[in-house]
Amino acid sequence: MGASDPEVVPWARGGAAGMAGAGAGAGARGGAAAGVEARARDPPPAHRAHPRHPRPAAQPSARRMDGAPGGLGSGDNAPTTEALFVALGAGVTALSHPLLYVKLLIQVGHEPMPPTIGTNVLGRKVLYLPSFFTYAKYIVQVDGKIGLFRGLSPRLMSNALSTVTRGSMKKVFPPDEIEQVSNKDDMKTSLKKVVKETSYEMMMQCVSRMLAHPLHVISMRCMVQFVGREAKYSGVLSSIGKIFKEEGLLGFFVGLIPHLLGDVVFLWGCNLLAHFINAYLVDDSVSDTPGGLGNDQNPGSQFSQALAIRSYTKFVMGIAVSMLTYPFLLVGDLMAVNNCGLQAGLPPYSPVFKSWIHCWKYLSVQGQLFRGSSLLFRRVSSGSCFALE
Repeated sequence: MGASDPEVVPWARGGAAGMAGAGAGAGARGGAAAGVEARARDPPPAHRAHPRHPRPAAQPSARRMDGAPGGLGSGDNAPTTEALFVALGAGVTALSHPLLYVKLLIQVGHEPMPPTIGTNVLGRKVLYLPSFFTYAKYIVQVDGKIGLFRGLSPRLMSNALSTVTRGSMKKVFPPDEIEQVSNKDDMKTSLKKVVKETSYEMMMQCVSRMLAHPLHVISMRCMVQFVGREAKYSGVLSSIGKIFKEEGLLGFFVGLIPHLLGDVVFLWGCNLLAHFINAYLVDDSVSDTPGGLGNDQNPGSQFSQALAIRSYTKFVMGIAVSMLTYPFLLVGDLMAVNNCGLQAGLPPYSPVFKSWIHCWKYLSVQGQLFRGSSLLFRRVSSGSCFALE
């Protein structure tokens, strides 16, 4: 969720990949995983008619966002809505770019500043590496403030392409009307609904990831040029020509497999865990009205607490699963810059990996599978070359 996610503002991975945890991502996975939540909430049961409070008329489905008559994105408003999403995503991407830029430099192992001595909660002396803010100040000293936005252009193009791709796929392959999941469904029925929804989201995510990945590779290589002060990748068109000439068509898709695997694991893990908790552990009888009543006087209040609990459950599950899938993000980013002629992808920063599995095994042996997952409190690992005097 991370320096690599093509989706706009991955709600779950973005939270985990920020100051304290794993995931960056980006966005990609969180936006896709969140699609199940709106349809995983239980509708209120039918109440008997009340003489003073007649039952309201049925409201149109919130799923009509794909151009169906009556939907928010129907008719002439559809292009405007899509353009609005692209513009908002570009703004958030630009604001978050320095964070992901620093994260990538840490992922490739570039530590230009020495660690400092501090104490942990037990009062023992430990070595801490520079935090995000200290690292960002160093980049400003070297390249100026504009240097914090190195590699932003291809990343903006990647996110825009991903957003447009997902919107187009929803129009070409509109999702079937999926019934809402209820805790009164049997295990087989409710699970079938979630599997159907998650499969559709997985298809859209994988296609958008594959189409946007070449631009992601260019963005990663533009950023890691900071390590060796190179200028090999300067523009999108010239970078496309260099990659095709030196590595062929496959050069645009290095690191794609671990990213796809991470997306799939995140979607299924997040949606299934959230479904089981929301559908079978959250009690719809919980009421926030005094005395726990209000069935006829205020039928909707009976479910407000259950809906709130479901929302927080989805958010927590997204963060937890994104932390577990962070190694896929790390390996994918490292493979995108490995052995491409840049110093950051060659020894001593990194061995030349034969495959992403080789990269995974190397990081696992070194205890570095979560390198870069935290940007605030970065303790020096036991296997590091730094040592206390």
